[in-house]
Amino acid sequence: MLQPRIALISCLLLLFSGFAAAGEDAAKTKPPRPCDLPEGAQFDFWVGEWDVTWTDAKGQTQKGSNRIHKILGSCIVEENFSGGGFEGRSWSVYNPQTKKWQQTWVDSTGGYMVFTGTFADGKMELRMAPVKTKDGKNLVRRMVFRNIDKNGFTWDWQSSVDDGKTWKDLWVLTYSRKTAS
Repeated sequence: MLQPRIALISCLLLLFSGFAAAGEDAAKTKPPRPCDLPEGAQFDFWVGEWDVTWTDAKGQTQKGSNRIHKILGSCIVEENFSGGGFEGRSWSVYNPQTKKWQQTWVDSTGGYMVFTGTFADGKMELRMAPVKTKDGKNLVRRMVFRNIDKNGFTWDWQSSVDDGKTWKDLWVLTYSRKTAS
């Protein structure tokens, strides 16, 4: 009676060790997470605490702050903006299937916007899908992060009604990295 039990236990141990080895092999061949790809680090310049300034429609300098950090295993870039009586948040992620960044923005006015874009030539550009204006033109909006260095950059919010041939600045923000106090 003891020998059949030993044989059964031996078979089960062999079987389970095979499953464990197969699981280890599967883990070794598992594709990398999008955030572990080189492209997944393209938004790293934005991570940190920022002072933000801009000129409003009346020519007055306005100030705000933006806190950017990575969440959910460092795969999502989360933004927390406040300034000029306005608050907003965004979540950005790199999508390896489309080879584009995707961002969702929500704000204190009830605004909700979805963007897609890429990092090229030292700039991050994210665009919204075109919408038709009352006069039948395609209205496209985009944000452009440019003049990027470790301590600051310029962020442009722009629109185009000629399918991106020309762009009009709607809001230009200057970002300066906050220093530790």
